[in-house]
Amino acid sequence: MEKRTILAFILSFIVLIGWSILFAPKGNIPKKKRILTKEIHPKRVQKDIGLEEPRPIFELKGRDVLINAPLYRGKISNIGPSIKDFLLKRYYKTPDKKSGFVDIIPSELKGLYPIVPGFDLIDNAPFIYKEDKKALKISPGSSERNELRFTATTNGLFVTKTFHFYPDSYKVDVTIRVRNLRTSPVKGSFIVKLMSLLPKHKNTRYYSHLGLAAFVQNELRQLKLKKKGQKEIFSGDIKWFACESRYFMSAIITNMSEGTLEVKRFGSNILAGYYKGKAVTIPPSKEVQHKFVLYLGPKEIPSLKKIGYHLDKIINFGWTDVIARPLLYVLRFFYRYVHNYGLAIILLTILVKILFWPLTHKSYESMKEMQKIQPLMAKLREKYKDDKERLNREMLNLYRTYKVNPFSGCLPIIVQIPVFFALYRVLCDAIELRHAPFILWINDLSAPDRLFHLPFSIPLMSPPYGIPVLTLLMGATMYIQQKMTPQPGDPSQAKMMMFLPLVFTVMFINFPSGLVLYWLVNNILSIIQQYRIQKRLS
Repeated sequence: MEKRTILAFILSFIVLIGWSILFAPKGNIPKKKRILTKEIHPKRVQKDIGLEEPRPIFELKGRDVLINAPLYRGKISNIGPSIKDFLLKRYYKTPDKKSGFVDIIPSELKGLYPIVPGFDLIDNAPFIYKEDKKALKISPGSSERNELRFTATTNGLFVTKTFHFYPDSYKVDVTIRVRNLRTSPVKGSFIVKLMSLLPKHKNTRYYSHLGLAAFVQNELRQLKLKKKGQKEIFSGDIKWFACESRYFMSAIITNMSEGTLEVKRFGSNILAGYYKGKAVTIPPSKEVQHKFVLYLGPKEIPSLKKIGYHLDKIINFGWTDVIARPLLYVLRFFYRYVHNYGLAIILLTILVKILFWPLTHKSYESMKEMQKIQPLMAKLREKYKDDKERLNREMLNLYRTYKVNPFSGCLPIIVQIPVFFALYRVLCDAIELRHAPFILWINDLSAPDRLFHLPFSIPLMSPPYGIPVLTLLMGATMYIQQKMTPQPGDPSQAKMMMFLPLVFTVMFINFPSGLVLYWLVNNILSIIQQYRIQKRLS
């Protein structure tokens, strides 16, 4: 039993360390499966649709229209037109509010016009439109149509692009109208371009997908284009595609049941997506229109569900998703009442402890009973040390006689491992925990615990360097809990078990402080539970 308990502890964290390899989000699918079974034009899947390497445009001198809304402020260039800036007023770059707002559009992409919805007969090359406003202010709760309109006439077509903003949402509707001024029909497609920037150095502690994702044939595809020039082409029902970072995203909802998406990597870290809808024919003097829906904001489940189109599927907690989402829901529920995610984590820990209380209670009692029969087990080992088969039979008879289960000590640990992993994903990837303060020096529950910032590096610690007070307290409580736990009869195993608190302390030193808080509170509750059991049994 003791060996299995040790293995349960150690293996669970070996799995956690290797998680990025074993359970990373699905990226490119094998070549044989790239052609989807439900595609509308399977023969055209491997054909390029016009995605070219983005380049800065210097010869065109455009103008920017300023947008100011309750949730964001931004700029739209009349070249394209394209969204140039989109700063989120509720989110800062660091916990320090002086650091400035988060900008959905990376600075390296601003000259490349990263978001351009349009019509291919006019928008495959940069083009200047005429705007109807120099600025647009959107008041809280405003019910009037907060619209910005761009128009252009070229190549026998009159194009109108209308951006519709909402005061209480990160959604932007873009309606494109194309009127044929020619005397003969024209054929073209509605298109939209979207660009993303990969981080130069990905933090390997976190497992959220960074880059492009798409919802193709009712399935989430997180695309990993690792090499320059690598591309993927999908065709069929593509509900949306998006650029995502750890906490934020810019998404294009196509509003089409048929189209083709080409994604490609340019240079060292630029990803581009180009969506082209089914071709439409416009008779002379007639008009066609289409509405794309943009979402530029946080990866927050309630906001994304409100938008619809299965956009919330982009929040992917991997194999723990079935547990992680309910945990996040409970955290949000507690937060509504205590207004502090640290307190919400404590309440969640208490709730989880209550749910597992009968199981752990029985386990502790069984371990105590196992301790009582240790002398008898030692005698059997000595008596049958040369006959393993007989020893195993006698051990089983001993367990039956005293009605103890040698595996009961492992069960609570094994059952709680998925909960631990799920909470790890929530604390690492859920935007609700980003920059969420607790008390005193802990101002970000999604970041490692650090008191003071030291000017020198510490072995095994990721920067910033400081004193991991919460982690040290967790290690101390784990040591106390270990001292209270019935010790195995084998002295070498007992020493190994006492060494575990140090191993866990080192492992947790770079984990999110919210996760350390969870484990610390869980240890304290376990100490209380063990004390009650020992007092009753004594």
